[in-house]
Amino acid sequence: MVLKIHGHAIAPLVRLVAEVCREKEVPYELVNVEVYKGEHKTPAFKEFQPFGQVPYIDDDGFVLYESRAICRYIAKKYASQGTPDLVPRDPKAEAIFEQAVSIETSNFYPFALGITTEKIVKKHRGLEPNEARLSDLVNNLNAKLDVYEVILGKQAYLAGSSITLADLFHLPYGTIVFEELGYDMLEDRPNVARWWKEITARPSWLAVKAKA
Repeated sequence: MVLKIHGHAIAPLVRLVAEVCREKEVPYELVNVEVYKGEHKTPAFKEFQPFGQVPYIDDDGFVLYESRAICRYIAKKYASQGTPDLVPRDPKAEAIFEQAVSIETSNFYPFALGITTEKIVKKHRGLEPNEARLSDLVNNLNAKLDVYEVILGKQAYLAGSSITLADLFHLPYGTIVFEELGYDMLEDRPNVARWWKEITARPSWLAVKAKA
């Protein structure tokens, strides 16, 4: 049975899971969830994702939610095909990978998500952005990217010389902040710009950039 991704085609983390499926050459079926109609908050949906968020997957009866957990599962289950070592298997390399994942989770995602919320989500809800909070989020993300610049000046990717999920996890919200919203955070950071250009040019991302 083909792996099923339950979510909306343009939802950022749905596209992330779809991207990883393509990296690992895993066929998938997108089961559309009408998030704009609140389908993800219904009892039927929350039976499988109790927080009422997209996506979750159904892999031949195995149900899993939380996008980063899903991506790890796909990378490990299909380790022998597609892009290799998205989750490294050597204990030390895996530890460095987990360090890199923590960098994204703690030092990128909260600020990129916050900017997206202020500029896009609130607009969809008919609300005005909190400019003071937005400024704080932008300043914080700039400061974090200064550290990225140092790290990526020493190695090609966040976990070393090979691409991993830690890099790919940046794609959905980084694309929103840097490209859709046009925040100029790359020009003065050549190492970050080189890394970003490389990971966003991957065919697997280009295939789902607009929708899964």
